[in-house]
Amino acid sequence: MRIVVDLDRCQAYAQCVFLAHETFRLSGAEALTYEPNPDDARRLQAQRAAAACPVQAIVMDRLDDAERSVTS
Repeated sequence: MRIVVDLDRCQAYAQCVFLAHETFRLSGAEALTYEPNPDDARRLQAQRAAAACPVQAIVMDRLDDAERSVTS
């Protein structure tokens, strides 16, 4: 799975942090940091976090095995 957050669109509502705190974090008051390639164990939490984003700043896609070996 790959996550991309449009940081220009993100308004730091932090719904993603509440729902998937191992993948998304706030640094300081408004700077979002995130794990772009979380493992499959965190997939459901990350999907819920993306769905909960009020400004739809989180985009997710699933990498197949061939892509994963190239990007790792």
